[in-house]
Amino acid sequence: MEDNKPASFVDQLVVPGDVVLDLSKMGNQTIKLGGGLHQHLNVFFSVLLKAKGDVKYVPCVEDTVLGIVVDSKADNFLVDIKGPALAFLPVLAFEGGTRRNIPKFEAGTLLYVRVVKANTGMNPELSCTDASGKAAEFGPLKDGYMFESSTGLSRMLLSSPTCPVLEALGKKLSFEIAVGLNGRVNASSPSTVILVANAIMNSESLSVVQQKIMVDKLLQRIQ
Repeated sequence: MEDNKPASFVDQLVVPGDVVLDLSKMGNQTIKLGGGLHQHLNVFFSVLLKAKGDVKYVPCVEDTVLGIVVDSKADNFLVDIKGPALAFLPVLAFEGGTRRNIPKFEAGTLLYVRVVKANTGMNPELSCTDASGKAAEFGPLKDGYMFESSTGLSRMLLSSPTCPVLEALGKKLSFEIAVGLNGRVNASSPSTVILVANAIMNSESLSVVQQKIMVDKLLQRIQ
């Protein structure tokens, strides 16, 4: 007999990164989800809720950001970079770009781009090349898991020397990340992408020592 009663997990204590619910192990139940959860396939993980009052991203020339294509026109792709207005990415703003080899991006495509114009009251302009016109690391990000962060956390991840949480993760795991100054991060890791994402998101309010301890605890769960 099928059970249609709502599933209740009110008394379950979890920390960020814990598996809260595995749909493959459940019957036909009605599930009501609250905040602080992220779904990956059939599994729901607990995550750290984003703090209110985050500083809104204001584009600046030479910022490297992660943008999401929302539409395409004859001369530009319209790209969401979390700024006050959509940004323009000219269809020729690619290495060797000509009218004959204009790339085709569907809505939702994630791009790693550079801000080349950022005038007040105007749409920012982007490019998929470095200052010398080379593609470098810019372009579409086809693999990985993108998540939002605060602009402050993004700057911390890009700081030198290497951010403590990335250093601790790098000692045990093989992964790649692309960090945008606009508060977006794309992590690519074969089997531990959720762990990497949770570790990064949880690190913002922790000290150097606390970040290392937190990473150690998360890593213990996959050993």
